[in-house]
Amino acid sequence: MSSVVSYEVINNIGVIKVNSPPVNALSQAVREGILNAVTAAQKDASEAIVLMCDGRTFIAGADITEFGKPPMAPSLPDVLGAIENSSKLVIAAIHGTALGGGFEVALACHYRCAVPSAKVGLPEVKLGLLPGAGGTQRVPRIAGVKSALEMITTGDPIAAAKASDMGLLDEVLGSEDLQAGAIAYAHDLVESGAKLKRIRDINIDPASIEPGFFDAYRKQIAKRARGQIAQDRIVSCVEAAVGQPMDAGLEVERKLFMELVSSPQSKAMRHAFFAEREAAKIKDLPKDTAVRDIKQVAIVGSGTMGGGIAMCFANVGIPVKLVELSAEALERGLGVIRKNYSITVQKGKMSEADMEKRVGLITGTTSYDDIGDADMVIEAVFENPDVKKEVFAKLDAVCKPGAILASNTSYQDVNMIAEATKRPQDVVGMHFFSPANVMKLLEVVRADKTSHEVLATVMQIGKKIGKVCVLSRVCYGFIGNRMLTGYGRQAHMLLLDGATPTQVDAVAEKFGMAMGPLAVGDLAGLDIGYKARQARTDVVHDPRTHCIASALVEMGRMGQKTGAGYYKYDPATRARQADPEVEALIKQKAAELGITQRDISEEEIVDRLFFPLINEGALILEEGIAQRPGDIDIVYLSGYGFPVAKGGPMHYADQVGLKKVVERINEFAKTQGSDYWKPAPLLQKLADEGKTFADWAKANA
Repeated sequence: MSSVVSYEVINNIGVIKVNSPPVNALSQAVREGILNAVTAAQKDASEAIVLMCDGRTFIAGADITEFGKPPMAPSLPDVLGAIENSSKLVIAAIHGTALGGGFEVALACHYRCAVPSAKVGLPEVKLGLLPGAGGTQRVPRIAGVKSALEMITTGDPIAAAKASDMGLLDEVLGSEDLQAGAIAYAHDLVESGAKLKRIRDINIDPASIEPGFFDAYRKQIAKRARGQIAQDRIVSCVEAAVGQPMDAGLEVERKLFMELVSSPQSKAMRHAFFAEREAAKIKDLPKDTAVRDIKQVAIVGSGTMGGGIAMCFANVGIPVKLVELSAEALERGLGVIRKNYSITVQKGKMSEADMEKRVGLITGTTSYDDIGDADMVIEAVFENPDVKKEVFAKLDAVCKPGAILASNTSYQDVNMIAEATKRPQDVVGMHFFSPANVMKLLEVVRADKTSHEVLATVMQIGKKIGKVCVLSRVCYGFIGNRMLTGYGRQAHMLLLDGATPTQVDAVAEKFGMAMGPLAVGDLAGLDIGYKARQARTDVVHDPRTHCIASALVEMGRMGQKTGAGYYKYDPATRARQADPEVEALIKQKAAELGITQRDISEEEIVDRLFFPLINEGALILEEGIAQRPGDIDIVYLSGYGFPVAKGGPMHYADQVGLKKVVERINEFAKTQGSDYWKPAPLLQKLADEGKTFADWAKANA
């Protein structure tokens, strides 16, 4: 049929095979090949048609590289129409994943079978889109409205057994032998006289839906959506499937799909999709760089961070040995790990047997001599440079040649840490985010002498343990925490200028942040920043940037853990509420500093919180700390709760316009001083030239 689609008749069953590595995406060639094969099968001796794929997966979705380009015939709806209107049964045979447009192809078939390990899903919402080839119309017709909404608005894949229970699959095959099982299933259908079964012919009775159901569902998902619009449009599409003919629903789906494709949100989310894949690539790393085998890992420190890191490795079957100073600390750390796994079991997300298997992979010791055979050692001790150097000197003495020595430092100089060893080429930063067993981001910090082998190995093992890895060079705070300084500073200074904690956090959360900056401070513990300021004796701290936070700590208000910080917290629910005592403290500190408070607009709060991120990001690019603007975006999307619908701070800057960002920075410099507001040279240059960070990325690819 074509270079990527073949067709043959096997035992009276026509077999269409797609073979378009790596994921059999629905490119123009694949669409054309399927259409030609279905057309040819109408005229031959086949009794039924099986549509399947070679390689590791069924059609895994649309060819995203075609987005934004002129449409090429045949369209996907044309292909689905040919399948649906076939005079012979068409059976989709699924292995791997059938996602997005791939699953919509399967839904257009008359029957669907899958191997037990297969998964199906409609993940378009994760790109700010909705299924655009009938998914919102066919799924509710066979799975029900509520199940369809849950599936499509979350975008999460569904295992074959559950998909079968939902009616999305007609048969789960008895083995993983896809071709033999699918052909046998096709023969069974033919011999039983099975009729053409078109989902489009099923009607949903409006009386089966409770009055007000769709409005209530919209309100329910609004908080989860964090300002994203695709979820709301999906509800509208499913609503259109109720009581209307298929073609009328398809018109609604197509109209709303086209609206979303051209929306800034979807462009931002597609940017994030590609940026995450780019971030995994190190520009100057030779393609043939050898990767070291990591069969066992040791972690120094069994506290919250060390325990979480241990779980990451145990979750993928890698044995871990925890090192602690005392047996008591070790027992406490191992106990917390077991408790964390137990919670997962209680939620039904893990079996007891699986928990015991993972817990069994984590052992402990109080002697460095017991970790000499580890392939990788990760230090997760207190953020004190002297303590870290002492740990690395010990590791250097006991670890085998070629072992990777990694520091989980959030801020410290990895070059300085490497100097404590005789093997600086094996030293690297692995900055996990807390809780490490949950958070996706891993900043891989490249010291001056870190070898290519070590970098390649760490990026690979990071992916294996489920992390999104982003490379950073050495500087104080690396990419994420360095940029966060300006964000936190402005949150504090906004309070002095007249905003309330509730106002600042509400604006940040309306922008799409998972939590506002002051609520995050309370969650993390205000004493952490307090101690960090005390430790930096080399820096003269401006009271405008910390006086309220420091006063709160000195009052015993450390945040959620003490029941009070910027807010008061309910001891049972941890629900936060404004505290007049804090608002009085803010006014007092403003008066002491001679600051006249005023009303502050939502726009000013947004600009003062997020433009410092952009400006510092530009400096980070200039200095070569980050490889790409997209890498910075991924750090903030994966590690700091930045809204994916904005695409990350650098993409957001491009959407706002760099000229506007520079103008606002200069305005703030006049009112607050140039110590904190001065456009980065790269930002100024791009703005002057009318260019974007995306333009810079292309020029420096």
